[in-house]
Amino acid sequence: MPTDVEHACFEAGIKFGSLYHQFAGTPVSPDSAESIGRAMAEAIENQPHCADVAVDVRTDRIADELASQSADYTELTGRFLDVEMRVEYADVTVRTAMEMKDDYPLMKLVSVED
Repeated sequence: MPTDVEHACFEAGIKFGSLYHQFAGTPVSPDSAESIGRAMAEAIENQPHCADVAVDVRTDRIADELASQSADYTELTGRFLDVEMRVEYADVTVRTAMEMKDDYPLMKLVSVED
């Protein structure tokens, strides 16, 4: 039987997978970034045990990418996102984050409190 800590960590992983893969490829521009970030956070907060989600869509990185192309938008990828999430299961609180590590969006466990 999984422990409460293991279950909470599993829930965090499921939520990150859902957040990333549901929205990857969404057209995004500096003008739409804030509303997409809100939609992402609100969608994931609907899931069980999700206590809080903060999504920062990095308009600076989007603008940098758009400077070298003719379109007014690009596709949402992990390099444009900074995400923090708090999952609560039983008496366990798991804090997670997504950040770029080299050229890959890394989802990591920040802390486990029980």
